Amino acid sequence: MTEILLVEDDDTIASGLRYALEQEGYALTLAATVADALEALKQHSFTLLLIDLGLPDGSGFDVCRAARRAGDAAVIFLTAHDDELSTVMGLDMGADDYVFKPFRIRELQSRIRAVLRRKGGTAVSTLPGGIRIDLKKAEVTRNGDPVALSALEYRLLLAFLAHPGQTLTRSQLLEGIFDEGGSFVNDNTLTVYIKRLRDKLEVPGCPPLIATVRGLGYRLEV
Repeated sequence: MTEILLVEDDDTIASGLRYALEQEGYALTLAATVADALEALKQHSFTLLLIDLGLPDGSGFDVCRAARRAGDAAVIFLTAHDDELSTVMGLDMGADDYVFKPFRIRELQSRIRAVLRRKGGTAVSTLPGGIRIDLKKAEVTRNGDPVALSALEYRLLLAFLAHPGQTLTRSQLLEGIFDEGGSFVNDNTLTVYIKRLRDKLEVPGCPPLIATVRGLGYRLEV
């Protein structure tokens, strides 16, 4: 499970983000100050940090520096400061992305997925049936043989991989395969891509890799 540290002193924003991201299956830890964030970094290892730039007892830059010393977590700054200097400073410090307030939650979710894909997280994922996904190369193989997936089929697979064993609604999956290029996928098209992914990944006679949860959605069996 992807573990996120959210460093945000606005209670309304923090609670809204916590609800939205936990609905996506992320594990969230909240910190309202630099001191709280530094303590959390000492106690735990995170995959991603979402950091507000302006905090009551310092700057989000302080948290980013500490995160870089502690490990290789991805960092996205959440900030109302849209000046070029702040952006350059953060990127030079090792931040992976910036999201300027106010933002739409769907935009943030898309940025999170993109950053986690770039970071590679776990470089290789494996699934039953000899399926191997090399996330850095964006390659899928079965028992060593390449499996040709379209760009949308691969993004759909990534959406399932981000939440293994969790039932995802059709809406969640549609958001998962929406990309920054604005590819349009409707509900009927999603059904087609689910079928294509099953045809390419599942082995006849074996338990299904992508299970249908009637009335709810789909689940990646791991």
